[in-house]
Amino acid sequence: MAALPVYRWRLAPDGYATRRQLRARGLRPGGQEVAAQLERPRRRRGPLVAYLYRVDLAKPVRPMTAAKWAALAKANAARRVCPQCREDAGYVIPAALGMCTPCAYPEPAEFPRSA
Repeated sequence: MAALPVYRWRLAPDGYATRRQLRARGLRPGGQEVAAQLERPRRRRGPLVAYLYRVDLAKPVRPMTAAKWAALAKANAARRVCPQCREDAGYVIPAALGMCTPCAYPEPAEFPRSA
């Protein structure tokens, strides 16, 4: 396999795009190999690398089917259910907490003051 052409950051020729740039245009790599790479130098570590694909070989993004939409809706709904209290929190449960906010930070019980 031949070595990939390497371009400096923001200096790639027209006709190449990253995966995100392809997606923004409604395209996907479509099975093609990486055509080139961008490198952005950094001071203390190795360079940041972005892989480029040829736009002329890219294919249109496949449309979502009804089954895929249903599976996505089910997965998103599952992310909203608290595993502790089993209720829909109304928001996506933070991974750092692992449960809804009321379960993670319950209200402290009020103790009556003795006279």
